[in-house]
Amino acid sequence: MGTKVMVNGLPGKMAMEVAALIKSGLFSSDGYSEFDLVRYSLTSSNQTAGIAVGAYRDVEPIRPDQREEEIGRLKEVYEGRTILSVDYTTPEVVNGNADFYCRQGLPFVMGTTGGDRAALEARVRDSDIVAVVAPNMAKQIVALQAMFAYAANTFPGAFEGYTLEVEESHQAGKKDTSGTAKAMVAYFNTLGVPFAVEDIRRFRDPVVQEHLMGVPKEHLGGHGWHGYVLKSKHEDVELHFEHNVNGRRVYVEGTLDALKFLQRKVEAGEKGKVYSMIDVLRGE
Repeated sequence: MGTKVMVNGLPGKMAMEVAALIKSGLFSSDGYSEFDLVRYSLTSSNQTAGIAVGAYRDVEPIRPDQREEEIGRLKEVYEGRTILSVDYTTPEVVNGNADFYCRQGLPFVMGTTGGDRAALEARVRDSDIVAVVAPNMAKQIVALQAMFAYAANTFPGAFEGYTLEVEESHQAGKKDTSGTAKAMVAYFNTLGVPFAVEDIRRFRDPVVQEHLMGVPKEHLGGHGWHGYVLKSKHEDVELHFEHNVNGRRVYVEGTLDALKFLQRKVEAGEKGKVYSMIDVLRGE
C-alpha cells in the first residue's frame, strides 16, 4: 500500500476528477500507483451523504465540526504512513484549511485559488510541513507564465506607454477572479504597463461564453480561457496573447505531478517550505 492521499472539496468537480484518477491507477507507469485514496474528505457543513468516486467506493464527508476528531482518528489508523492532502475547496476557506493542515502535520497541494496567499505561505513556513501552492496546476500554462516572469525580470519597463486589456472566462461556479490572470497582470506591471487586477474582465455567463466568445458548449461547465491585449501609445503596435483550456484533465494531471513532487520532499525530510508549480516543472 502506498502513500495515502486525502482529496478535500468533494463532491466539487476538480476534487472529483483528481480523486477518480488517483483511484483508477491509470498513471501507474509514471509512479502514481503508489498513491492510495483516503476514503474521507473535508467538506462543507452541508455535505452529509457519502460521495461515490467510481462505482463501488464511497468517500465519507468530514464536516468542519468533525475534522479535529476525525483526522486524529485517521492518523491513528494510518500510523506510520504519510497522508498527503489535496485542496480543491472554495476561496473563503483556503486559509483556514491551510492552518488546519499545518497544525495536523498534513503536507498539502493547494489547488484552490483565492484567500490571503501571503498569509498562507507564511503559515506553511512557520510549520513542520511542506506544501505546493499554485494558482494554476496546468504545467504547460505554468511554463508560459515562467516565460513572462523571465521577460519581466530581464526586461523591466519594456512596454512602458502601452495599455493592457485582460479577459478571463471560467465556468459559472468559479467565484473568484482567475489566479493565473492576476499573476500575468503582475508580470505586465513589471514590464511597465499599469493595470489593476480589479480591471480584469470576468465572464461567467454561459450564453455570452458560448455565443460571443466561442467556448464549446460541452465545456461551458469546465474551462479556463484567458486573453491579453497590449497596445502601444499610438496604437500602431498591438500584441495578443491567449491560452484556452477546455475541460479539467490538464489540471488533474498537473495536480498528480505536484503530489509526486511533494512526496519526494516529504521523504527528504523537508519542513517549512512552500513550492510552486514552477518548482514542480523543474523537479528541484
